[in-house]
Amino acid sequence: MLAIMLRPFFTGVNKGGINPWPKKKQWHETLHDQFGQYFAVDNVLYHEKTDHQDLIIFENAAFGRVMALDGVVQTTERDEFIYHEMMTHVPLLAHGHAKHVLIIGGGDGAMLREVTRHKNVESITMVEIDAGVVSFCRQYLPNHNAGSYDDPRFKLVIDDGVNFVNQTSQTFDVIISDCTDPIGPGESLFTSAFYEGCKRCLNPGGIFVAQNGVCFLQQEEAIDSHRKLSHYFSDVGFYQAAIPTYYGGIMTFAWATDNDALRHLSTEIIQARFLASGLKCRYYNPAIHTAAFALPQYLQNALASQPS
Repeated sequence: MLAIMLRPFFTGVNKGGINPWPKKKQWHETLHDQFGQYFAVDNVLYHEKTDHQDLIIFENAAFGRVMALDGVVQTTERDEFIYHEMMTHVPLLAHGHAKHVLIIGGGDGAMLREVTRHKNVESITMVEIDAGVVSFCRQYLPNHNAGSYDDPRFKLVIDDGVNFVNQTSQTFDVIISDCTDPIGPGESLFTSAFYEGCKRCLNPGGIFVAQNGVCFLQQEEAIDSHRKLSHYFSDVGFYQAAIPTYYGGIMTFAWATDNDALRHLSTEIIQARFLASGLKCRYYNPAIHTAAFALPQYLQNALASQPS
C-alpha cells in the first residue's frame, strides 16, 4: 500500500471563514502516526513507484518543488540549502584538507553541489541505491544539482551503501551519509555493518557525518546511532540545524571521528578556513559551525544515561 495520500482540500479555514486554498489537493506526510504536516499541491510533476520506493515530486506555493519518498518529505527548493550546507561545510572545514569525499545517498544532487564548491577536493564519489531518484531529480529538481553532475571530479555508483563501504578499495577523508529515515531502503544505513564499513574506508583523522532525524521526536534514533558509532570511533557526537521542512524541532546530524580535536576547533580557526575557501553561504557561517555542537540538555541527559 502506498504511503502517500492525495485528496481534495476542503478543510482548514482562516479567521474570516474562507478556505485559503479552495479545492486544492493535499499531500500528507506519514512519518509519525499521531500527528504530521501537509502541503497544498499546486501541481504533481512526477509520481511513480521505483524499484526501491514510492517517489513523488510536486509543486507548492510556499516551498517550491517538493520531493518525498515513501510518504516522507526529503527535500524542498525553499529550505534545502540549510540541510546541505550544514552536512557538507561543517565536516569539510573541520577537516581542513579533505581530498576525497564519499556521499552515501544524495540522489537529488544538492549534497554534491555543495561539496563541489570546495576546490581542494580532488574526488567525489556518490553511492545511490536508486538510479531512478538520480534521473528524476536531474529533470525535476535542476536547482538542487546546479550542474554538479558534470563536475569532472564526480563519480556516480549505483549500489547499496552498506555493500559499497564494505567492499570498496577506495578510502576517503570525509563520508557524508545523506540517508533517509531508518525505514525502507534507508534502514540499512543505520546499522553496525554500515558504520563498521565506513570506519573501514575512512582515512586516519577522517570524519563521518549522517542525518539523524529531529531529536525531540526521534531521540531513540540518536541514542542508537551514538551507541553503535561508539564501537568504531573514539569521538562521537552530534550537531544541529533548524530546518523548517523537518518539523518537530531541530534536525540532528551524527558526527564520528578518531580526532576529538576536530569537534572543538575555535571559531577563529573555522573563520580562517572559511575565508580561504571563498565560500558564500545562505545559512552556514563559522559562528553557526561552532554553536551547532551545543546540544539541548534533554539530549545530553539521554546520551549520558546510556550504558558505556
